[in-house]
Amino acid sequence: MARGKLRIYLGAAPGVGKTYAMLSEAHRRVERGTDCVVAFVEHHNRPRTEVMLHGLETIPRKELRYRGGVFTEMDVDAVLARRPAVALVDEMAHSNVPGSRNSKRWQDVEELLAAGIDVISTVNIQHLESLGDVVESITGVRQRETVPDEMVRRADQIELVDMSPQALRRRMAHGNIYQPDKVDAALSHYFRPGNLTALRELALLWTADRVDEYLQEYRTEHQVSKIWGSRERIVVGLTGGPEGRTLIRRAARLAEKGAGGEVLAVYIARSDGLTSASPKELAVQRTLVEDLGGSFHHVIGDDVPTALLAFARGVNATQIVLGVSRRRSWQYILGPGVSATVARESGPDLDVHIVTHDEAAKGRRLPVSRGARLGRSRTIWGWLVGLAGPALLTLLLSRVAPDVGLANDVLLFLSLTVAAALLGGLIPALASAAAGSLLLNWFFTPPLHEITIADPENMVALVIFVGVAIAVASVVDLAARRTHQAARLRAESETLSFLAGSVLRGETTLDALLERVRETFSMDSVALLERTSDVEPWTCACSVGARPVSRPEGADVDMPVGDHMALALSGRALPAEDRRVLAAFAAQAVVVLDRQRLLGEAEEARKLAEGNRIRTSLLAAVSHDLRTPLAAIKAAVTSLRSDDVEWSDDDRAELLESIELGTDRLDHLVGNLLDMSRLETGTVTPVIRETDVDEVVPMALVGVPEGSVELDIPETLPMVAVDRGLLERTVANIVENAVKYSPGGAPVLVSASAIADRVELRVIDRGPGVPDEAKDRIFAPFQRYGDAPSGAGVGLGLAVARGFAEAIGGTLTAEDTPGGGLTMVLTLRPAADHPRRNPDLPATVTT
Repeated sequence: MARGKLRIYLGAAPGVGKTYAMLSEAHRRVERGTDCVVAFVEHHNRPRTEVMLHGLETIPRKELRYRGGVFTEMDVDAVLARRPAVALVDEMAHSNVPGSRNSKRWQDVEELLAAGIDVISTVNIQHLESLGDVVESITGVRQRETVPDEMVRRADQIELVDMSPQALRRRMAHGNIYQPDKVDAALSHYFRPGNLTALRELALLWTADRVDEYLQEYRTEHQVSKIWGSRERIVVGLTGGPEGRTLIRRAARLAEKGAGGEVLAVYIARSDGLTSASPKELAVQRTLVEDLGGSFHHVIGDDVPTALLAFARGVNATQIVLGVSRRRSWQYILGPGVSATVARESGPDLDVHIVTHDEAAKGRRLPVSRGARLGRSRTIWGWLVGLAGPALLTLLLSRVAPDVGLANDVLLFLSLTVAAALLGGLIPALASAAAGSLLLNWFFTPPLHEITIADPENMVALVIFVGVAIAVASVVDLAARRTHQAARLRAESETLSFLAGSVLRGETTLDALLERVRETFSMDSVALLERTSDVEPWTCACSVGARPVSRPEGADVDMPVGDHMALALSGRALPAEDRRVLAAFAAQAVVVLDRQRLLGEAEEARKLAEGNRIRTSLLAAVSHDLRTPLAAIKAAVTSLRSDDVEWSDDDRAELLESIELGTDRLDHLVGNLLDMSRLETGTVTPVIRETDVDEVVPMALVGVPEGSVELDIPETLPMVAVDRGLLERTVANIVENAVKYSPGGAPVLVSASAIADRVELRVIDRGPGVPDEAKDRIFAPFQRYGDAPSGAGVGLGLAVARGFAEAIGGTLTAEDTPGGGLTMVLTLRPAADHPRRNPDLPATVTT
């Protein structure tokens, strides 16, 4: 079965006309004979939208009961049974009522599409999941109903329903969106001109990106290689030289001249991995282009002009920015250069800008990596073989085998030259070739012991020997150096890969990172130094090893990072090739330091915000919840002291009882506030002892109404390791909360059981229950869930209970009660060496 097609009307804000446009499309399709039905459309009492529903078949909605109310949702089963060609589904980001077939409406849409039904739907830009934080920063409202971006991106057609902020506000003022009593509030808050303008820009940009994706897919499917200048894309060709920064800035200025211009910097690297580009300069240029809003790309290609043009056409670029060649005049004999080649082969659809710069015609002057040094010992051995070897070979051939022939003599000397090249490189090999040619001429070429050569064939043999020796030495030396260079680059890449991976996983602290630097480079100490300005003294942000330096000038190696930070190493001097990896370590150390400080600041800000919230809630509690019992006490005392009324004994007793109840309630509220304060300040010190659960729980029920709680506590439970007083307060708060929300005639059940290595105490009520998303929130301080009556406490009972439970090594969680209600599960640790007592005794049930 073919999958259905999805068409989405996207809007920047409510009221722009998405539903109206969807219904208009439905009428057009019905007129063309398409089987189109309304699966779910919400007209929000807007007359013009409601009129558009006339003449369209509507699938009856499904009624669901939730918390005493009746709600309607789309009947997915009815739509699937009807099997229309097209179904209209409004508000795709909507969250369905609990008990529905799916939790989200976009999941309903996915089912319809899988069944081969085409769907037309609507969504606002603020409901896209990836834009939640952006929309919240603009409007101050966090969108709880979201739809995955991928669901919208996979739509076969997206149509933007656009409207200017001024027109939308006029529509709002005329009462065409919200009811008149809500218009003023909406215009002064969510529908402010700035908010609407920002949301409109988000919608336009998101749609433009999607259109660009469609264009790329079309060009790929139809193999379109010609550039379509639908959007200015400027490719900057980088060589890793210092002129790259000038080219990037010039390209950024060009992009600013066109609306929606984009800068793409690209570096073409050879496939053999050997390059003369400066990695440090490339890193700087990458940071610069990203700071300017562009992107950096690394492309492999042996033919630079071809690779650059292929990349530009692949991204549908309209312009290429290149620098004037740094080659000197005589070097143009070797070819026209990259810039001239790209300009010649770009074609009429791709403009090429060749920008002059300060490095033009000065030569490349980029340091070729000589990281493959052969080592001092190998160089010495190369010189010994190259100079002493020919002398020893001459002595051996003269005394032992004088008649082997000139051809064999040349081959033996050539083998020494190759050995010298393998051991010591090119220079010892050239010295060996020169010494060998002289010795061959003097000792083995007639006339002997003279520089002259009588036979022309011998002259040719010696010339060939020198040529072959030089060629072989060059090739062997180049191969040896490239082998060592590849090994070194591999080691560097492994080190950098480990560094990047550990940092991305968040496993590296600053101390560990600096210790890694010290071990990698065999240093005695490493210190990260910083200062606030050029005139301020250096301070040590972090250090490892013995006797770290306090100033970069006192270090054996210092690596500046920015203007006011430096990585200082002590122990030995580093070769130039090691500074590339050290620069990466230094940059990463600064990133880790900044991240640690940001995390610390965020934690401090969180604590301050939490403190402010608690203080605000405490003031609210003091101003309302604590004043309520005080007002009752004050009224009763005033009445008792009044001489105007003669109170009977029953009236007096009733007033005294009111004073007692108010005092008890006040004492309970103040006790919870003090307990929460102790938990917040960390001053709760539990005294852990072995305790019987069946002895503590009944004592915790003293304050609850008689008959409101049933107990099911087996005597066979093992003893638990808790603080007896804190456990009693924990159970009392949980039970009090359960009794408060339980309906009349439904007592709270308190049961206990031993499961594996823990003891669970369950407090089960039959109240309204709590949805899953609010189960953690009810344990926060000053939270009263749902329709708790005014004066029902300050919302600290469960927060104090969880705090005390964690203080004694337990946990407190909330679960749904089968059949309705909430179950509080208090998990406790059994005491060591105390198994269940009297396992044959039955459980005791008390009320």
